[in-house]
Amino acid sequence: MTTNTPVLPLAGATLARGFAGLAAQAQSWATALARTLKHRHDARMLAGLDHHMLADMGITRSDVQDAFSSPFWEDPTSLLRERALERRTYRRTLLPSQQPRCIEPGFHQPATNRPARHIV
Repeated sequence: MTTNTPVLPLAGATLARGFAGLAAQAQSWATALARTLKHRHDARMLAGLDHHMLADMGITRSDVQDAFSSPFWEDPTSLLRERALERRTYRRTLLPSQQPRCIEPGFHQPATNRPARHIV
């Protein structure tokens, strides 16, 4: 006695799951690419700002240039975010006496407790 097992519906369901997985992966890549292109556009807008505005955000012009030196598929804003967080964390660790005093916006008075360069 033989039993007939329907193979075609099982194979069709397996193929459908495989194509659905491929479609989901393609959609994920397309979403990541679109997000990266948008972030590159935003970083290009940051490159057009002057150094005072960049300093307000905690980044420098060289940070923006470093972000654009990465490969095109990497997100440039992730580097900018890391650099801004590093600077913010460093400033929090400074004692109040070590904080630069602001004379005018954008200009800081150097610390006066540094050792002399030349001993007389």
